[in-house]
Amino acid sequence: MADETRSDRSREAGVDADRGAPLWRQRDFGIFWAAQTLSVLGDSFALIALPLLLLQATGSLAAMGLLTAVGGAASVVAAVFAGPVVDRVDRRRLLIACDLVRMVLYGLVPLVWPAGPRVWLLYTVLPLCEAVGMLFAVGYVTVVRGLVGTGRLTEANGRLNATAAAAGVLGPVCAGLLAAWTGPAAAVGVDAASFGVSAACLAAVRLRRRPRDDEPGERAGKRLREEGSGKRTPHPQPPPRPAPSHPGLRQDLRTGVTFLYGHPVLRALTALLFVFSFLTLGLNDLVIYHLKHDLGQDDGAVGAVMACGALGTIVGSLLVAGLRRRLGFGRTWTAAVAVSGAAVAGLGWARDIPVVGMLAALFLACVAVAGTCSLSLRQEVTPQALLGRVTAAFWMIQYAAAPVGAAVLTWAADRHGTAPVALAAGGCCVLVAGAALLTPVRGAGRR
Repeated sequence: MADETRSDRSREAGVDADRGAPLWRQRDFGIFWAAQTLSVLGDSFALIALPLLLLQATGSLAAMGLLTAVGGAASVVAAVFAGPVVDRVDRRRLLIACDLVRMVLYGLVPLVWPAGPRVWLLYTVLPLCEAVGMLFAVGYVTVVRGLVGTGRLTEANGRLNATAAAAGVLGPVCAGLLAAWTGPAAAVGVDAASFGVSAACLAAVRLRRRPRDDEPGERAGKRLREEGSGKRTPHPQPPPRPAPSHPGLRQDLRTGVTFLYGHPVLRALTALLFVFSFLTLGLNDLVIYHLKHDLGQDDGAVGAVMACGALGTIVGSLLVAGLRRRLGFGRTWTAAVAVSGAAVAGLGWARDIPVVGMLAALFLACVAVAGTCSLSLRQEVTPQALLGRVTAAFWMIQYAAAPVGAAVLTWAADRHGTAPVALAAGGCCVLVAGAALLTPVRGAGRR
């Protein structure tokens, strides 16, 4: 027992010493950064390789759509359980297990496929991997603060998001080239191998011990509750402590929602993002429809615009830390949402491909800035022992109505055209930013 305690102290001393160095020199963050990038790269491989494999076997576009729908549904269901699971287990071991499970599941495809197409296998593997991927996503959010400390959360999240965006662009390109060269099954095999390497990287990462369930949030939580005029917002009511025996799922969800509701900034932010997600989730389909239907462009133009959008995500992710340091959370988040709304409003009226590409890049750059700020805030003010449940509750509420919004947006564009629909959606996004000025979000993070 004494040896274990000394080992824990030695590990934490190494983590604390590493925190003082710039992020690019921090051993554990660098390894974690590589692991996360590999996981995103693997996910993006799967998004291309598995549908190509199914198309090769069935020739059916409907079958491809069903596979994507089943995978998405599994991810949403897993989000309900992800928070309680992440808060109750060793998070590093959970991340490693998620990568290893995906490695095994995806590895079954190239082993079985040469004997003949097994369509049922794809409908089994992808939903399971999507569910495990949601567990990984929530778990990854909870460990970043333990790696870099509160002061560098925004910078760290920006770098993670930037490389994730780059991997999200590079992965489908590489998957498509590899599938054309060796076949889609081999591309799935490379996908499986990427998760194995990611697991090996995570095994080398040192994390601080998990705090007790009643440990308070770090000092940044207090600072971020300071309002712009210098007035202090009411201190949020502490979430209920977990009972000694594990509570049920309903209580776990209530715990996350209670913390969000009790924190003035998070409460307002959750409501605002609920509306913003409703307005913007279908934007990708709207842009594709505009390019193909309104402008008569080919798939190459669609790819070029999407690449511009990915570049915007990278740029926004790299700029967010500096913007937040200068402006504070509230001003940065509000300005990003307002500018993203202006970009959306102009998309439907743009007739030239370069203009569409620049507006798409501007929109996604602002989404990256706002999203990274939001993520960092939750990590800063939430006690570590509750971070999984709070993250899962936040995502569940934020995206609850987004699929309906996407359907409404595309239906309206089909009936009335992309220009007026884009203008209406963009104008409503600007109104969301204006509404934020009437909430505690406005002054959050100002010194």
